[in-house]
Amino acid sequence: MKTYKNLYPKIYDFDNLHLAYLKARRCKRYRHDVLRFSANLEDNLIDIQNHLIWKTYRTGRYRFFTVYEPKERLIASLSFRDRVVHHALCNIIEPIFERSMIYDSYACRVGMGVLSGVQRTTRFLRDATRRWGRVYCLKGDIKKYFPSVHHETLKRIIRKRIACPDTLGMIDRIIDSTGDEVGMPIGNLTSQLFANVYLSELDHFVKEECGVKYYIRYMDDFVILYDDKRVLKNLLEDVEYYLRVALRLRLNDKTQIFPVGPRPIDFLGYRIWPEYRLLRKGNLRRTKRKLKKFARLYALGQISLLDVQPSIVSWIGHAEHADSWRVRNKILNDLIFAREAIA
Repeated sequence: MKTYKNLYPKIYDFDNLHLAYLKARRCKRYRHDVLRFSANLEDNLIDIQNHLIWKTYRTGRYRFFTVYEPKERLIASLSFRDRVVHHALCNIIEPIFERSMIYDSYACRVGMGVLSGVQRTTRFLRDATRRWGRVYCLKGDIKKYFPSVHHETLKRIIRKRIACPDTLGMIDRIIDSTGDEVGMPIGNLTSQLFANVYLSELDHFVKEECGVKYYIRYMDDFVILYDDKRVLKNLLEDVEYYLRVALRLRLNDKTQIFPVGPRPIDFLGYRIWPEYRLLRKGNLRRTKRKLKKFARLYALGQISLLDVQPSIVSWIGHAEHADSWRVRNKILNDLIFAREAIA
């Protein structure tokens, strides 16, 4: 396996830092912290460059907050300056790890998002159904994945591909920036990359050592298709053992084996059968609640239609990839935006 050296000068190269700035500000260019950084752009980039050259850069303090959709998660946020640095690092090392990843890993990769994963799952399911008739699904989910990533194991995996001491030092300091020996903050750009690198080990184990053809992973969720339930049970034991011993991870209680047909594969926001796809029931419930809230806020004059439009367009784009014509029309036809009359 090829390892890469002399990467660090590429990270602090001014052109790379400027590209990192452009990526970090994408869709955020009018936020106050971005505007402040941009007002003295060249000085700020040179300051980052000097800290990297002299190896004095340290990750700043995290700001933590909780989101509740689609489930409760603790999110960690860094300053814009730190996000520029993380983009500069990922610009250089992400292509290296990308070359070693299997095709059917679909999270946080260019051109390999949710829709691509759904389409591939549908194709696999149709192929398996034509081939075997009856198909069983092993649907796995890593228990508390991001909080469970073991730092020393992650560093060992990264060293299989990177042999530049300065780059490794920078990576190690970012990994350890939370002050713990286990866990990665949800919200970091580097966390997304490292999470994929970590479970890429599982991908290669399943595909190469276990010889599984119909395998798809999206971050900490994965699907395996086969025609024999007993084989999947044995495979589940192998996967559990590998995760526990090699990666210090465990599957959660939602992991299960079931026949596809009577039940769909509930994956990536859709319920997937060989012949068609439907939206998840939870997605429909959340969408109805959100639209009712928008209508209420609009009636009170607290938001405008321009505030509502992006969310509606985004949901329609998601729903169009399922057999959802009737439910889309019902939800949108029942939606009424009207201002309350002023007495």
